[in-house]
Amino acid sequence: MTRWLTDDELQAWLKLAGVMLKLSPALDSQLERDSDLTHFEYLCLAMLSEDEDHTLRMSQLATKANASLSRLSHVVKKLEARGLVVRTPCADSRRVTMVSLTEEGWQVLVAAAPGHVETVRCLVFDGLSPDEVDQLQKIAGHIVSQIDGANLSSVRR
Repeated sequence: MTRWLTDDELQAWLKLAGVMLKLSPALDSQLERDSDLTHFEYLCLAMLSEDEDHTLRMSQLATKANASLSRLSHVVKKLEARGLVVRTPCADSRRVTMVSLTEEGWQVLVAAAPGHVETVRCLVFDGLSPDEVDQLQKIAGHIVSQIDGANLSSVRR
């Protein structure tokens, strides 16, 4: 039996769907215009920059960027061709690939960050109270956890 959404759930879902459909293109637009990066490329560079050595295993980067390994591999290949990252075999396991932020990648990220952060602040955080930011973090975390743990083949149709 279908568990239909309540009126409140439907309104919340439609607003969330609007966020999903509008936010990514808006972030892409600003980053591509100002820095010749997609939002996902920026996110990959930013996640690498947060590591002490600016180096992560591909699987770690995929987790931090909320991406599949196949999507990440495609993007890392593009970033590597631009000289923004390098891939190397892991010293501990030949089956593992490491990704490192290059100096050029660092410079591109540093130049892109102010405009990106201002866009995120403008589109997401301006007008939210600290309590609303806390709620947003909890709600988004819950949704990501639900997605990560979902077995969509078992969802009733």
